[in-house]
Amino acid sequence: MSTIASTHSPSTATWRDGKRYAWLLGLFVPTLPFVSFGLVAATGLDLFWFFGPILVFGIFPVLDLIVGKDAENPPDSVIKWLEQDRYYRWCTYLYLPIQYAGLVFACALWAGGELSVLDSIGLALSVGMVSGIAINTAHELGHKRGSVERWLSKVALAQSGYGHFFIEHNRGHHVRVATPDDPASSRLGESFWAFLPRTVLGSLRSSWEIESARLDRLDSSPWTLRNDVLNAWAMSVVLFAVLVAVFGWVVAPYLLVQAVVGFSLLEVVNYLEHYGLLRGRREDGRYERCAPEHSWNSNNVASNVLLYHLQRHSDHHANPMRRYQALRHFDEAPQLPTGYAGMILAAILPPLWRRVMDHRVLEHYEGDLTRVNVYPRQRERVMSRYSGAAGA
Repeated sequence: MSTIASTHSPSTATWRDGKRYAWLLGLFVPTLPFVSFGLVAATGLDLFWFFGPILVFGIFPVLDLIVGKDAENPPDSVIKWLEQDRYYRWCTYLYLPIQYAGLVFACALWAGGELSVLDSIGLALSVGMVSGIAINTAHELGHKRGSVERWLSKVALAQSGYGHFFIEHNRGHHVRVATPDDPASSRLGESFWAFLPRTVLGSLRSSWEIESARLDRLDSSPWTLRNDVLNAWAMSVVLFAVLVAVFGWVVAPYLLVQAVVGFSLLEVVNYLEHYGLLRGRREDGRYERCAPEHSWNSNNVASNVLLYHLQRHSDHHANPMRRYQALRHFDEAPQLPTGYAGMILAAILPPLWRRVMDHRVLEHYEGDLTRVNVYPRQRERVMSRYSGAAGA
């Protein structure tokens, strides 16, 4: 455990970060290709090529229920100290070398010719879990001021081919969050499967427009490697080209599968973070400032360790550059019934998702549908279905 130095006041001098060493467990995720191989070798069960999805969608939701929740906040007096402790940074930095070692190892297995197509797909799904959670690691790094961390963010994104996230998330989503203008904020009545193409295409378009506008102010064409969208994509092109050159075209379809799985994992998390939530309009027509009530949160420990406190999402939007270990719980923030891992399972099953979440959105807004971010294509159905709640 980490103890605050005695220079702090007596009330905080003995404060300990109970999750200090738990963050190292996040480094288990990028080892999934190695773990899958080891489990298959030890048991002879080819099922373990699918260990990545089993871990993320099976084991972690159960761990969330068993381990429970932790709503403790670090005292305000230790926030600065906590953010300056470089140990926590290395918990994210070390994800990247393990991530890419696992990718190379997976390519060697795909190219080796000993795996069946089904086994290779299972391994690709496991690598996709690494790729998707690497986007979350990139998210943590990309919000920081340091040029090294921002560069590492792009490196982490290269495996998923989702480098434009670096631009759109920071300069698009954080500006438009919980509004109809945001492609990464889902709406009441919108299924994940309707949200997925909207957010993928919308985020891509948004990132290009943001960078084009920045370069236009510099009197530059967007078709330059100074365009952070293009140079991020270039990293992916170089990465995949090198892997194909070394291991052959046999790895190409599996690289594509893991990339799609990776960015889809990101987008299903985006889907649940702001579902149905809407910032109100001010008198001047602009949206009110993003507040704790505009993000869904969770204090489930297992998923929070897996995702570097991403589930304390309200504080992240209030303080985007605050490091994960210092993010706080807000009592006024709406809470999910379980951690992100379990909620992802609900999100991919629209009837279950609506049953679990729609009434929570309505309760959050006291039944007032005019305050809800409603999916336009389903507005009539939503209004008809929930008009009773609005009048209750």
